[in-house]
Amino acid sequence: MESLLRLSALPVGQTGTVLTVEGQGPLARRLQELGLTCGAAVRCLDRRSSGRAGCYDVRGTVLALRRSDCRGVWLEREA
Repeated sequence: MESLLRLSALPVGQTGTVLTVEGQGPLARRLQELGLTCGAAVRCLDRRSSGRAGCYDVRGTVLALRRSDCRGVWLEREA
């Protein structure tokens, strides 16, 4: 099983640790402001049936993110 994956590919109920947020623009900066920084634990709580959005628990806060917005966030899946 691959341990590195994008946040957009994290299965529901699984937890991962943020390794990096790709990009330099406003989206990358905003994701980091929301708590998606190196070392942060992220758990996928739910994913819309359309697959276009998901809910994630980051540092005790629930974030709803579009799949396209979280593709630049790389995680290491926890065993």
